[in-house]
Amino acid sequence: MTASPSSRSAAGNLRDQAYVALRQRLMSGEFSFRDRLAEERLAALLGVSRTPIREALTRLASDGLVQRRPDGGYYPAEPDLGGLRDLYEIRVTLELRGLERAVESGAAHDPALLEPLRDTWRALRDDPPAPDPAFVGLDEGFHIALSRASGNAELANMLDSINARIRPVRMYDFVTADRVHLTIDQHLDIVERVLSGDLEGSVVALRRHVGESMDVVEKRAARAITQMVLNRHRTTASRD
Repeated sequence: MTASPSSRSAAGNLRDQAYVALRQRLMSGEFSFRDRLAEERLAALLGVSRTPIREALTRLASDGLVQRRPDGGYYPAEPDLGGLRDLYEIRVTLELRGLERAVESGAAHDPALLEPLRDTWRALRDDPPAPDPAFVGLDEGFHIALSRASGNAELANMLDSINARIRPVRMYDFVTADRVHLTIDQHLDIVERVLSGDLEGSVVALRRHVGESMDVVEKRAARAITQMVLNRHRTTASRD
């Protein structure tokens, strides 16, 4: 018997709700690193069946927020802050190179790529989305498009690879409305400077934008790690 459109929609909503709820709890440090994310326990916690929990855990593993260990269970993944600054340094080097090569050569960025990008972010400014870690996808899309517009596709490809490595930690940047709004404003400032030919100003704006993001990500991820460690100690104490 084929499921009705309404039942498929309801199932999809449960999957999305379970995913969002678990992601929020993980990123707030609610679980400890030693917590096995058992489907039965999470289903009872969220008031849903095991199926949406199982699918949510698969998505969270793809995000890098949980990891599957040799025992077959899922556990919270510890945000990797060790190499974060090195990866951010590579990221900003790649992005700035796209702007600096245009300064050196005098070649303009491709307006066919940048004008739609500007219009997209103007629309986001007029109707900003609610804070959500998934906003990182829109943020990455902006920076990739800006890089491609410089005319060197390989720079954009390398940037995409670096973004994938820091994405799980960068998701912490977009959990508050102020960061979403500021990111939108800064993106518009950068793209409008490039379109107007103010490449030197865009270099300064981009460097400031990426540096602020790194500082916020480090602080918020560090808080989550601290909370996970505290939860681990509470769990251990309760068992003694």
